Amino acid sequence: MTMLSPADAIAEIASSAAGPAVGAFFDLDGTLVDGFTAAVHVGDRIRRRQVGLGELVGVFDAALRYRFGRLEFERLIVRAAGYLRGESLIDLDELGERLFVERVASRLYSHMHDIVHAHQERGHTVVLSSSALSIQALPVARFLGIANVQCNRFELDEHGNLTGGIVKPIVWGTTKASAVQQFCQDNDVAVQHSYFYADGDEDTASMSVVGYPRPVNPRSGLAAAAAAHGWPVMCLASVRPRRPVRALRYLANHVRREGH
Repeated sequence: MTMLSPADAIAEIASSAAGPAVGAFFDLDGTLVDGFTAAVHVGDRIRRRQVGLGELVGVFDAALRYRFGRLEFERLIVRAAGYLRGESLIDLDELGERLFVERVASRLYSHMHDIVHAHQERGHTVVLSSSALSIQALPVARFLGIANVQCNRFELDEHGNLTGGIVKPIVWGTTKASAVQQFCQDNDVAVQHSYFYADGDEDTASMSVVGYPRPVNPRSGLAAAAAAHGWPVMCLASVRPRRPVRALRYLANHVRREGH
């Protein structure tokens, strides 16, 4: 497997063709941010005692199943939206911004921030392409100066409140790859000269449509695809204070406490 250091990645970008015809697409969770931004929002609901036993068990179960590929992403995200039915999008956007400042900004990979900036310096068309929800993706995009955002968005009623649904098609896997291709077509971006940075197995499809696939801390399926296709891989050190196993124990402890 070919390894690519952040310094080499930036040097490569600096020598690439300049201008908006080159796209640079970035996944969010595990790529720009160490960990899952959705976990920050669930943690906030736990702290504010807005989470009942049913939701907590559901989220815990869904997270484990999704991590091991036994639950379709669409079911997971629709389930999460259902718990927020009736909430105001304005209020949720404000919450998303607050949580970004308090808990997500410190989890940004500094090397990835530098890579985003390197693409911006070359005048490339930079896009945040994520399966996260808008309340998680948009604050990160604003902080990094990324104007183009592909993410999942809540369905709203006439009052701007959540219906419990997600706008279709849901962005994930092959639908994300199709969205990347459509964006390039609509914005005169040459997909064959574009970059895609991501960590998840489901993003193999998006990696396959661009000229410069760039796996970042790839999970097993994407790592295997990278090895098979000769895609250079970047491995970044974790910036999180809490290890994933400790986070799962934390959720499990809350499940037990809520059950008593």
